[in-house]
Amino acid sequence: MSDEFDVVTGAFSYTGKYITRKLLHSGRKVRTITNHPNRSNPFGHQVEIAAMDFRNPAKLVESLRGASVLYNSYWVRFSHGTVTFDDGVANSRILIQAAAEAGVRRIVHVSIANPSIASHLPYYSGKAQVEKAIIDSGLSYAILRPTVIFGPEDILINNIAWFVRHLPVFAIPGSGRYQLQPIFVEDIASIAVNAGQQDINLVLDAVGPEIFPFDDLVQLIADRVHTKARLIYVNPLVALSVLRLIGTFVGDVILTSEELAGLLENLLVSKEPPTGWTRFSEWVEQNSSTMGTVYSSELDRHYR
Repeated sequence: MSDEFDVVTGAFSYTGKYITRKLLHSGRKVRTITNHPNRSNPFGHQVEIAAMDFRNPAKLVESLRGASVLYNSYWVRFSHGTVTFDDGVANSRILIQAAAEAGVRRIVHVSIANPSIASHLPYYSGKAQVEKAIIDSGLSYAILRPTVIFGPEDILINNIAWFVRHLPVFAIPGSGRYQLQPIFVEDIASIAVNAGQQDINLVLDAVGPEIFPFDDLVQLIADRVHTKARLIYVNPLVALSVLRLIGTFVGDVILTSEELAGLLENLLVSKEPPTGWTRFSEWVEQNSSTMGTVYSSELDRHYR
């Protein structure tokens, strides 16, 4: 194993976990900076742990000192408690500055497809602000822009399967013809690790080879898990209200108004050629027996 090491934010979470596996498999040493340093470490002694304390930038610098590449997937999916999108941007800037001060060679950053400073959606404008901070930092960088990431532990696809398994109807907001272009989590991890080995600056859409209208994607999932749930089309505001009501029963935030708006505005599809290779339709077929058997909670994953 090389003496060099890489840092992954959130190696015990979702995307970060798969990036960490790829790095370890390739013989790299890994340290994680995490908001949950006391959680069980699935990698054991293979991964060092450092706390992600944005109130102590000097400690972040020391956690990053000597690292070759920082793989960063830190973000705030929605405002919760005292944590807001503005905090997500401010914290990201602290992390980027710490990486620069620590002499990190390169940052590989997981962003989002179609970010824009001018967006009326804080999620997308915030992501664009973080991208600008990386570009302006002087660090070598690769910015990856995924749409929807799917895999064994994902939230969106799994919970669609959970709903169609447990409810007689599934409410489709609006026309249902807006599109998604999902990418497999293993694919984006491979793209990230490959990008870390390069030197040129790049911004890359990380998207799979298939594009689905949303209602077709839901119907595909319903067919593969062998449910008779019926798709109904409702006003988007009605759909959001229903999801908020269900959220009180499952103790979670299922979908936010910003996420719904991004979906309706076709922001989860790319105009660029696909960079992932795993076909969502084939993966759903192969994993139909386990998809949606257990509800995946965003609040449990990140806040509890």
